[in-house]
Amino acid sequence: MFPLRIGVLLAIGASLVACGETARLSVADGTGPNPNLPPPNKTLIPTLNIAPAIGWSDGGKPTAAPGTQVQAFADDLDHPRWLYVLPNGDVLVAETNAPPKPDDSSGIRGWVMEKVMKRAGAGVPSANRITLLRDADHDGVAEIRTTFVEGLNSPFGMALVGNDFYVADTDKLLHFRYADNAMQLRDPGEKVVDLPGGPLNHHWTKNILASRDGKKLYVTVGSNSNVGENGLEQEQGRAAIWEVDLASKQQRLFATGLRNPNGMDWEPHTGALWTAVNERDEIGSDLVPDYITSVKDGAFYGWPYSYYGQHVDVRVTPQDPAKVASAIAPDYAVGPHTASLGLAFARPGMLPAPFDKGVFIGQHGSWNRKPLSGYKVLFVPFGNDGKPQGEPRDLLSGFVNDQGKAMGRPVGVANDKHGGVLVADDVGNVIWRVTAAKP
Repeated sequence: MFPLRIGVLLAIGASLVACGETARLSVADGTGPNPNLPPPNKTLIPTLNIAPAIGWSDGGKPTAAPGTQVQAFADDLDHPRWLYVLPNGDVLVAETNAPPKPDDSSGIRGWVMEKVMKRAGAGVPSANRITLLRDADHDGVAEIRTTFVEGLNSPFGMALVGNDFYVADTDKLLHFRYADNAMQLRDPGEKVVDLPGGPLNHHWTKNILASRDGKKLYVTVGSNSNVGENGLEQEQGRAAIWEVDLASKQQRLFATGLRNPNGMDWEPHTGALWTAVNERDEIGSDLVPDYITSVKDGAFYGWPYSYYGQHVDVRVTPQDPAKVASAIAPDYAVGPHTASLGLAFARPGMLPAPFDKGVFIGQHGSWNRKPLSGYKVLFVPFGNDGKPQGEPRDLLSGFVNDQGKAMGRPVGVANDKHGGVLVADDVGNVIWRVTAAKP
């Protein structure tokens, strides 16, 4: 046991100083409708290249794209991950982190990953609350802050349908009654349906999006492993987007084979559902690109058997050739290991061109690519046909300093009601607000 532990420590030390496998392609090569997919490069020790989390210095902030500017909407938060804007303009932020999941942290692999996540800023306890932020004087800074609802279990997604407010905890969908302009929910809440959780619960975040008619909710559920190594029996109902009928509380799998879907939004021209998905790890810095895609009812997107359509992952046994044959390729790659989480389509009149027609993507940043990827808010232009069109651009960058340390990591993105785009930064503990630059 002693030599094994020494070996693990040496492996971690070597990895954290970024030894070993290195990308041969650029992030741009793994971006777009037809990304370059080189042969897998599986190594004995998975690539671990961490940007240690240090937070922002006084006055520090990310770099906004030309024609835009950025300022802090709210700071001194507790690991803000996800955002939701109420009809009256109030901003809700889920201050949250992973729940206890002892089975996922067991063994050498679990121990290593726990150390890696702590170094990346993800090792803090979950505040388990949703906080309300109000900018009453519309100066771009929230001067009112109150606890909206607390005592939750790693909350993430939020949605308001009429006066019905829904929260996706890590293991259940909750319903509360909401009154217009409420600063706090007095209702204790009730469970709508259970969501896959438990002591393993590898990808714990659950996001929700209401249908246009308010009759259904769509719920993202990530996989319980990288590529099924914990057994496919642990993946029931996972790596999928669910559809929940709110009247009957019946649920069904809307789309499957999506390793870890998070952000969702409706494309404004076609009305199609789009999501951002984190793809698999440990087959090299160049594989596999994360992606955004329209989501088709009943479609299968490959996980765990194949990636980016029908590229078979030989690590998965037993294979399922019939499922692979049915796998469809996603619409648009957004770079390997970028950890693309947030997704929100631009609204007219918010930001100047080219950021007025397309989608914003919060890229939390890589932990297993050399060199680093992500750590930015990416913008992908869209045409009137509801499809990506043109080269992607950075809306916010500069989250990593010259020493390779992370001052912040963007996660959720949302459009506010006053011409700004909000970005949750869970390492900087800030909500950033991007607006058109003043003349």
